[in-house]
Amino acid sequence: MASHRRPARVTVLTAAAATAAAAFGAVPASADPSGTPETTRATVDRLFEEAERATEGYNKADERADELRVTVSRAKDSVARGQERINRMRGALGSVAGAQYRSGGIDPALALLLSSDPDTYLDRASVLDRVAARQGVALGQLQHEQRRLHQERTEAGRLLVELERSRTQVARHKRTVERKLAEARRLLQSLTDEERADFEGRASRSDRGGLDAELPPLADLGPASSRAAAAVIAARSAIGKPYVWGATGPSAFDCSGLMVWSYRQAGISLPRTSAAQRYAGRQVPLSQAQPGDLVTYRGDASHVGIYAGGGQVIHAPYPGARVRYDPVGMMSHVTVTRV
Repeated sequence: MASHRRPARVTVLTAAAATAAAAFGAVPASADPSGTPETTRATVDRLFEEAERATEGYNKADERADELRVTVSRAKDSVARGQERINRMRGALGSVAGAQYRSGGIDPALALLLSSDPDTYLDRASVLDRVAARQGVALGQLQHEQRRLHQERTEAGRLLVELERSRTQVARHKRTVERKLAEARRLLQSLTDEERADFEGRASRSDRGGLDAELPPLADLGPASSRAAAAVIAARSAIGKPYVWGATGPSAFDCSGLMVWSYRQAGISLPRTSAAQRYAGRQVPLSQAQPGDLVTYRGDASHVGIYAGGGQVIHAPYPGARVRYDPVGMMSHVTVTRV
């Protein structure tokens, strides 16, 4: 995505972004006659940054929608089981009530007077009293179950409304991402062949420079824990894979998706968004960064990478670029989180 160090990074970012034009496909557009290559680069840089923020919004809404789908399904199952319990309780109470009705419902005092065997009658009356007491308890339980079922149905209805709202947010963020990327493609297409070729050449040199960076060997990742080291090894294996917004691997990634996938290979579950990943562990000073630490950028933590040692991070930069190394200080508002 975009860098906040415009003079040093804009050319590199949009140079690699020129490669994205081919991946996205040509989009006919006319260049702004008042624009310059520098202003075009700055605008593309800004659009990629805004698209990344929208991508993280999409990821957050999509994650919430997934959670809600599971919760709604469980709520529906619970409601169905509750209705079955109520039906069984009603059936049992109905059987007792029917037996009482068929017995004639005669006044107990009169039944005792008319009985030819008062002792037997009193024994039966005692049993009936206990049945009636149990019937009263069962009726209370039935009423409690009915109230609980009503609450569960109300909660399931609320969850369905929230799920629909989250789906709407997913669609809105998706449209925003696609609009920003389409505008970036249009601007890239406005460049001359020479400018685009120059950008592509610079992007290629930048990627090679990142891959040739001096980094600790895989077997020597310093004080990093075994799981942190495993996450770094996983991220290194993703070098060269394309950035695709909303992707979590294994063949493509967005910035936070690469972190989710890398840590999953190490047996660690991370939140889906970079903003949540910033708080997924203990924050430490940049001077104390160790391989495997998460490194988030910008005030809103809309970009994230994994510290690989040697002053480098591995990250998925922006659409059209590939997973690569870059300096840890490439953007502003650096926060280091140890998971």
